[in-house]
Amino acid sequence: MKASYTFLSKMLLSLILLFFIVLIALGYGAASTSFQDMYEAVIGKSGGQYYNILREIRFPRVIAAFFVGAALAVAGAIMQGMTRNPLAEPGLLGLTAGANLALSLALAFIPGISFLMIMFSSFIGAGIGMLSVLGISSTSRNGLSPLKLVLAGAAVSLFLQAIASSVSILFNVAKNVSMWTAGGLISTSWDALIIVPFIMLGLFIAILYSKQLTILSLNEELAKGLGQKTKLIKIILIFVVIILAGTAVALIGNLTFVGLFIPHIVRKIVGADYRFIIPMSIIVGGIFMIGTDFISRMVIAPLEIPVVALVALVGLPFFLFLVKKGGRTFFA
Repeated sequence: MKASYTFLSKMLLSLILLFFIVLIALGYGAASTSFQDMYEAVIGKSGGQYYNILREIRFPRVIAAFFVGAALAVAGAIMQGMTRNPLAEPGLLGLTAGANLALSLALAFIPGISFLMIMFSSFIGAGIGMLSVLGISSTSRNGLSPLKLVLAGAAVSLFLQAIASSVSILFNVAKNVSMWTAGGLISTSWDALIIVPFIMLGLFIAILYSKQLTILSLNEELAKGLGQKTKLIKIILIFVVIILAGTAVALIGNLTFVGLFIPHIVRKIVGADYRFIIPMSIIVGGIFMIGTDFISRMVIAPLEIPVVALVALVGLPFFLFLVKKGGRTFFA
């Protein structure tokens, strides 16, 4: 009871922080707006000076940033818990590279492809990338290990990225592909948010299976002893990761490290119980992406810094630190 009360208080504080981050992201930019402007845009009262900027640019951009951050953070948390690997992350384990390859092939061979089909292509590519990494890294007698998983992920990611680049150049779609893979939200529109229900579905399933994931993250034999159908649970969780990573890539492009360090930060806040980690990762991931996107468009406004560059400034040192420590500092 005390743990639940403490968690709820932390969730409330994180939601308050999220609210203020959203207000800041909506209110400031190349053109700064007032609370009155935001209120009129929310209720649909047109005619204000910044109505179109808020309704057509900032609102969908902030919503997209939140759900991308939430999707990548939860996908990383699931992968780390399921594999008991502190270095597991969608971008490091071939998911985003596979999704990018599928996206390149779709743009090359299906002119005028719809956004929904691009999303499904990303699903398929993410699944192929993840299964390839898991298959390669588990071929030895000792099975999966953090080092093998990272090395296999790096090799598969480089291979898939090379194929994607070759396809882009060969079929003259490099410009179109780069718009998706640059790792930014500059062109996000309401039409692109068609993928949000899929992210919400993935997040809901993740919360639904958070108790099983907690047991699975401790010991697979213990999970079996408690009557869990571990194979079925793993299949469902892998499916959730593919949904979340695929939709994130379809919306923002190739973005690494968010799913790595957000779950570690969340564990320091709420502990090792995934019933707490998953919901908190949704909020913290959303806060991080909204804040990072806001910084990317404010530093040299009206120009923008690629979000992927800012994320790498935080994520790469964190990754190297985890490698040096073997994950023991942050991963229980």
